[in-house]
Amino acid sequence: MVRGTLVQPHLTTVLEPVFLDSLRVSLSVCLLVIVSPTSPTHGLFLGFCLLDAPCNCVWASVTLCELLMACQQKLKSHLKKKFECIFEGQAKQGNPTPLNDIYTELYITEGGANGISDEHEVRHIERALKKPATQETKINYSDIFTPLPGKVTHVRTALTLGIAGIGKTVTVQKFIHDWAKGKENQDINFIFPLPFRDLSLMRDKEFSLTKLVHDFLPEVKEFGLTQLLNSKVLFVLDGLDECRLPLDFKNNEICSDVTKTTSLDVLLTNLMKGNLFPSALIWITSRPAATSQIPPECVDRVTEIQGFNDLQKEEYFRKRFSDENLAKRIIARVKSSRSLYIMCHIPVFCWISATVLKRLFVEKHSGKIPKTLTEMYTHFLIFQTSLKNDKYMKKQETEPLNSLELDKEFVVKLGKLAFNNLEKGNLIFYEEDLREFGIDVNEASVYSGICTELFREEIGFYEGKVYCFVHLSVQEYLAALHQFLSNTDFNLLKKTVDQASESKNGHLDLYLRFLLGLSMEYSQKLLKGLKPQGKWQFIKRDIVHYINQMIRENLSAEKAIYLFQCLNELNDNSLVKQVQKYLKTGNLSEKEISPAQWSALAFVLMMSAEEMDELDLRNYTLYYEGLQRMLPVIQVSRTALLISCSLTKSSCGALVSILNLDSNLRVLDLSDNDLQDSGVELLSAGLGNQQCKLETLRLSGCCVTEGGCTSLASALCSNPSSHLRELDLSYNHPGNSGVKLLSDLQQDPTYKLETLHVDHGGECRIRPGPLKYSCQLTLDQNTANTHLYLSKRNRKVTWSIEKEPYPDHPDRFVNRPQILCAETLSGRCYWEVKWNGCGAVIGVTYKGIRRKGDGVDCGIGYNDKSWCLYCTHDSYSVRHNNKETPVTVPQSSRRVGVYLDWVSGTLSFYSVYSGELTFLYRFTSTFNEPLYPVFYIYWDSSVSLCELA
Repeated sequence: MVRGTLVQPHLTTVLEPVFLDSLRVSLSVCLLVIVSPTSPTHGLFLGFCLLDAPCNCVWASVTLCELLMACQQKLKSHLKKKFECIFEGQAKQGNPTPLNDIYTELYITEGGANGISDEHEVRHIERALKKPATQETKINYSDIFTPLPGKVTHVRTALTLGIAGIGKTVTVQKFIHDWAKGKENQDINFIFPLPFRDLSLMRDKEFSLTKLVHDFLPEVKEFGLTQLLNSKVLFVLDGLDECRLPLDFKNNEICSDVTKTTSLDVLLTNLMKGNLFPSALIWITSRPAATSQIPPECVDRVTEIQGFNDLQKEEYFRKRFSDENLAKRIIARVKSSRSLYIMCHIPVFCWISATVLKRLFVEKHSGKIPKTLTEMYTHFLIFQTSLKNDKYMKKQETEPLNSLELDKEFVVKLGKLAFNNLEKGNLIFYEEDLREFGIDVNEASVYSGICTELFREEIGFYEGKVYCFVHLSVQEYLAALHQFLSNTDFNLLKKTVDQASESKNGHLDLYLRFLLGLSMEYSQKLLKGLKPQGKWQFIKRDIVHYINQMIRENLSAEKAIYLFQCLNELNDNSLVKQVQKYLKTGNLSEKEISPAQWSALAFVLMMSAEEMDELDLRNYTLYYEGLQRMLPVIQVSRTALLISCSLTKSSCGALVSILNLDSNLRVLDLSDNDLQDSGVELLSAGLGNQQCKLETLRLSGCCVTEGGCTSLASALCSNPSSHLRELDLSYNHPGNSGVKLLSDLQQDPTYKLETLHVDHGGECRIRPGPLKYSCQLTLDQNTANTHLYLSKRNRKVTWSIEKEPYPDHPDRFVNRPQILCAETLSGRCYWEVKWNGCGAVIGVTYKGIRRKGDGVDCGIGYNDKSWCLYCTHDSYSVRHNNKETPVTVPQSSRRVGVYLDWVSGTLSFYSVYSGELTFLYRFTSTFNEPLYPVFYIYWDSSVSLCELA
């Protein structure tokens, strides 16, 4: 028989022989081939004409298109029914929630994490919350296969990433449900959902792709996949991280026949590679750490589900509860605890919080409202076990909580299952896994809120049960509970703290927080049905002391921040309060702040509710140690101002790690740090990385010469896709050749570099510290008070009891022994002054300071026109606008350095001793007119302007 063809686009088909034979039998008619099927009066079925069919044969007037539509509608009806409701966090028992009633749109973005990260996903959440939304290209869930505007690339395989519980499966469910209802993506003919969780149940069997689809979806058994090869078909492979197949892309045999029986692993790898059913669309979802199983060349688009933003969190709770007042109370409660509010980024945690807080708010005598993660999960455990024993919610708070005691045996077994498999990295379990820990599979179904049981009756002949905890954090909590019940003392907690600190990926982070939180008195009170209370106040005191000691050691920045979260579970925030006190003063020098306090500062900033649009550390003398502790905050900031922070070459090595990561950083200002060419060479390695998204780099006054310019030019040449648009190398010594190298790149349309600053250059700019901005000053005799005597070519002024015979001048200070310099300053300037005698005031002022009178409008530092440092033999202080701040001077030196960066609005004072500069204080302001150096000379004292070689 000659094969038939169909004229409709996308439906050209080749019949499977077995299917054709069965068709003949079922229709009992002679099928004649249409060689040129042009007559619309002929009945068509799979490209065949039913000529001379009996008049009572229904197929005589049915076209293939109509048959396909009938099959499609049957599939849609099944999928619509299957996905119209969700069971939040629970097994498919009880009352389901209509999907459209509870669905809150998730934030989906183009692209995912750069590289594969196996870090704990809570860290991912904390950074994601700081990421400005404007940096990301948002994608609607229904447009996963729609190319972005201006891009015509065909998307065959889409990979959607998201941490556990973020909403990947619900997003897939919404996509399919909308298709089945005829709302979205109607250009797709068929959708075949094949979850990895269910595929893993069948991992030891062999299938053809046709048989696999028919077993999952009997609704399409009327057609073989061969008949759909040119249709638009979507395979949805949800939950790659739950796959227990090897997915051996490299060694698996090639399979291109949808009717060939082979292993499930061979089928899936060939489907994803495009060898099998090449016209089909593929949508894979996965947690980030599992995506390394798929070769990058097999994926056309990567998207990432970011979870709920703050508005979406509120929208979820308002949809969840019809009682508006209850929703408002719950929203206010989760907002009051930053750690809980951060976790609400995950939809599953919103459900956990809603479950707990609703019962606590509605029921009387239900106990204290949870403030920490441990308290929230402990209540959650109690409420879920109380599904069997409603007595719990009827008891007074002072009476025993019997539900846990009654179900102790099961909870202990569940904890052991959680603990052992957490170590192995297993997140889903099968019946044999439960039996290994003595758990009755029928008993497990009762605890629907804790252990999810999924029945897949749609699989047909192969039914199986899959179990998992409602979220990874629940497994971590129960694992910690198992350890707590088994043997918890100070030594165990200390050992676990050490293990968590040594872990590179933080896989024990949340587990340890739960373990520490369980040692708190309130948690033990809730759990007294499981374990008698001990002398935990002593253990808490010791472990708090131990963690505080660890924070003071040379830990990574991430670990130090994490240990502060552990202290939060233990209700200890002494270091945080200390650094918050420092923040209020706005002046932190290296002497004032310890490494532990730098970590506390990073923790405070990371836990704040605001997006980190700009991190301004100009008021901080960081050095390398401070920078290391602040790296996580820099990574989540869009703009980092690290101007004059005493950074060096080693600091650049730390910053390169930020440039090579999936960082928010777009503007990095390292001006006034002596990075030198060696430091710039390290930074250039980061700029040359294709992951670097930096748009502005400011290296003004960083001792850069031609060598540094060569490194920068080489980095940009090696990475034409660099995002760098602005490069500031002013106040350096690039030389003519360095300037030419970079200017050529700026003028080359291949590169995005638009703005290049190389002004104020010269050999003097490679001097260390602010000396590179040295300026020559002279005292202005026309401003000198008559009790001031000038000498040494107007570079020394001395107080004199005798009046000098100066002529009258409108600029002269009449009542105060003050004098200005002749030069106006509006750029970057540095000068040094030596004072002798009782004391002196050294500062800057606008020209408009009053010259007559003795009021505050004439005195240096007593008004808003002047800034100064008061120096006496026994004390130093700074003053502006009549506000005085004491300053500690480490050495007994009478030489003072003054550095003005007029454009940046900073005025810094240094103590100079044996050529070494020690930072004293920095004013930050906005200067709106040129400034003049100014001095007040105490009785029997003098001030000299120093020569700077």
